[in-house]
Amino acid sequence: MTGQRKMKTAIVGAGMAGILAAIKLKQRGEEFTVFEKADRIGGTWRENRYPGLTCDVPSHAYTYSFEPYAEWQASYAAGAEIQTYFEKVVEKYGIGPAIRFNAEVTALDWDDTEAKWTVTLKDGSRQDFDVVVAASGVLHHPRMPEIEGLDSFAGPAFHTARWDESAPIKDARVGLIGSGSTGIQIVTAINKQVASLVHFQRSPQWVMPVPYSTYSDAERTAFRNDPALIDAIRFSDEYLGNVRRFTDAITDVDGPEMKMIEDICRDHFEASIRDPELKEKLRPNYRAACKRLIYSWCYYEEVQHPAVHVETGRIERIEPRGVRMVDGTLHELDTLVLATGFQADRFIRPAGVTGQGGVTLDAFWARRPTAHYAVTLPGFPNLFMLNGPTGPVGNFSLIDIAEMQWSYIDQLIDLLRQGRAETVAPTAEAHAHYEERRIAAAKTTIFGSGCQSWYLDAEGVPASWPWSYDAFEQAMKAPNLSEYTLRERVAA
Repeated sequence: MTGQRKMKTAIVGAGMAGILAAIKLKQRGEEFTVFEKADRIGGTWRENRYPGLTCDVPSHAYTYSFEPYAEWQASYAAGAEIQTYFEKVVEKYGIGPAIRFNAEVTALDWDDTEAKWTVTLKDGSRQDFDVVVAASGVLHHPRMPEIEGLDSFAGPAFHTARWDESAPIKDARVGLIGSGSTGIQIVTAINKQVASLVHFQRSPQWVMPVPYSTYSDAERTAFRNDPALIDAIRFSDEYLGNVRRFTDAITDVDGPEMKMIEDICRDHFEASIRDPELKEKLRPNYRAACKRLIYSWCYYEEVQHPAVHVETGRIERIEPRGVRMVDGTLHELDTLVLATGFQADRFIRPAGVTGQGGVTLDAFWARRPTAHYAVTLPGFPNLFMLNGPTGPVGNFSLIDIAEMQWSYIDQLIDLLRQGRAETVAPTAEAHAHYEERRIAAAKTTIFGSGCQSWYLDAEGVPASWPWSYDAFEQAMKAPNLSEYTLRERVAA
């Protein structure tokens, strides 16, 4: 670090991406503080504790590349296991002392004269930093359904990200609203415990069948003794090859890879559902992968359990005793579970962010959340995002995406460290050109083929990276500095 500028960095969020940033900065010997609004680390895996919570990325692929993990119990890891993994990583790399818990960031304000960000917390305290890394995640603001009478329900009614451990489930009459990945995982977990389960489904899902197996003690011992066995899984063609084929498919909707995905999902569906009435309830009317694919090894089997009733009618209102349908049917319930997703356009908000010239992030994002290559923002110098808007989405590990993004961010921060610049931000022109190309391409992806999903912005444009996984990997190798404004540092 001799001869380099000493940087002071604020990291917002102690989930997967924030932990990554903290480890990388500590390895550089730099000063940083992680601000976490909750009382412990984990992000998504801390917030969600619902029955059946499982990552749909193979467990050995859902780890930091530098920190493989031999202790996974199965080929797909449960949420509690993933939380344990991140806790062990924080302890191993010694970043715990740099994390401030119960420290919700409410405002970030840029001082152009001092070239500093002022971070304001909910308790009113303030602190200045040279750099801010927004690692607040995407799916952390629950979306509550707008259904008349929801507050009138006599029993427990709660969002899946706020799971009520005291709510009756065993031998109870349970209602479940929502049929995304969360709703489907809950069906597979509680269908044999309940007296009855009414699954209110607005839109059925395409399911990609995947193999599931548990790891034996002997296999875990082998993983501990030879990490190359883990690498063989993590970097296998079965995983990375599938990732590349998937992203090729979503960007070439009439190509052979997309046809293969559709054929697998359709054949699995047709062969798995026995009851003709249930089959029509579960038959999607859109193309596979238009919504995020459900990866499951057991959903079609479990949804056919006698205790499960799939309800596709329209809900009129919630009443104290249950859910009233438009046709007059009342489903009487003891517990109501809301698997209704998240507000995917929030990112670091509701924190107020004010950049150069007093421009707010809300104003900059008035039309849609956007970031240059999902990482930087024009007019907001020295502010970097991990898993920010317009990044890759799909059935692959966001840890890999965050690691690629960190390599890109670190190169930009290095310009500040070396004194080559005091501030760095993309030009408005470069970002406008990026967005123009991205939007045009996004409309042609499978995400824009006609379904409703959380991938779409307010104008119905897929809010995602619309090119291949390899193209993103290449873009993250090095920032194109011709697209950036570098303000030189003025000597004191």
